[in-house]
Amino acid sequence: MRNIFLHTLAQTSDSPLSLEITRAEGCWLFGHGEKKWLDFISGIAVSSMGHSSPEIVKAVQEQAGKFMHTMVYGEHIQSPQILFAKKLIEVLGPGFEQVFFVNSGSEAVEGALKLAKKFTRRTKIFSFENSYHGATHGALTVTGTPWLKEGYGPFLPDVFHLKFNSFEDLEKIDFETACVIIEPIQAEAGVCLPADGFLAALRKKCTATGTLLIFDEIQTGLGRTGSLFAFQKYEVKPDIILLAKALGGGMPIGAFITRKDIMQVLSHDPPLGHITTFGGHPVSCAAGLAALVKLLRDDLIYRVRESEFFIRQNLKHPAIKRISGAGLLFAVQLESKEKVKKTVWRGIDLGITMDWFLNAEDCIRLAPPLIISEAELSLGIEMLKKALD
Repeated sequence: MRNIFLHTLAQTSDSPLSLEITRAEGCWLFGHGEKKWLDFISGIAVSSMGHSSPEIVKAVQEQAGKFMHTMVYGEHIQSPQILFAKKLIEVLGPGFEQVFFVNSGSEAVEGALKLAKKFTRRTKIFSFENSYHGATHGALTVTGTPWLKEGYGPFLPDVFHLKFNSFEDLEKIDFETACVIIEPIQAEAGVCLPADGFLAALRKKCTATGTLLIFDEIQTGLGRTGSLFAFQKYEVKPDIILLAKALGGGMPIGAFITRKDIMQVLSHDPPLGHITTFGGHPVSCAAGLAALVKLLRDDLIYRVRESEFFIRQNLKHPAIKRISGAGLLFAVQLESKEKVKKTVWRGIDLGITMDWFLNAEDCIRLAPPLIISEAELSLGIEMLKKALD
């Protein structure tokens, strides 16, 4: 299987983890024989409700038994889409009225950028250095990671990058700016938190210039950082929010969500301003709704805060230079990129999966499922310490 994997599937790097997974349950991944790994990355913050959650599996099975794809997005009335959108609007609160479902985070970014240009009739876009917003062409343009862009230019015009947490740079936002896109917590930069008052100052500047503020909560949303959405943690509301990753409870889906007066510009002059074939797939919507209901019903956000405190109290080792985190999204800084790679690979040998970051190569990424127990957290921390040894 490994040989077929390497020769028939397009590879994203020359050193894939190459773990052959036969099944997954809760916070565990299983391979052949006795092999198993404690999942401390959740498929990069996707499997927040753990693997093979009975409620989500049941929702998927029941919906697949009724119908799957029937028509391109936006034409047929499909209850999974409607019920999921209604629930999302309810938990997001005032200022969010309509959902546009897509297939992924990158597509949510693309849709939001088009929407901002169409609504404002402006072309200038600001994003931030060390950000990550996806791999499609527009999303890669606003991504503030230069090495990822090598060989793919030219990119979209009128896109500029500000320094994250620079109050001075906010003055560059003007009346020609269509939108500013930002991760409220920069995940791939090593879980960089916003400085006190920075997001509020950004909101104020965008309001003053008529610029739409887009929060990319693809990795930080749905409980990951200890609040349902990171914008609620900082009490700064964007005009458009982007969701994906954990949104589908393990199934592929993304969304951009905003006010009705903004969203409606995509439907006319010309119509079909943004379209997708598989966006809001009914099975993915059913899974996503089941995951959101579980997140709220089981009060997992409170549990995330407890887990964050537990990790901060117990994850200590001479090799760790610094820990940055919010909720169950942590960056553990070591002395070098090489030390990180060795620790991650040694962790796999010991039975734990970890990862690194695109823009913080000297940091280990920790993002276990939100359902993780204290006993599993303790086990994972001990395995990480042993790997560091």
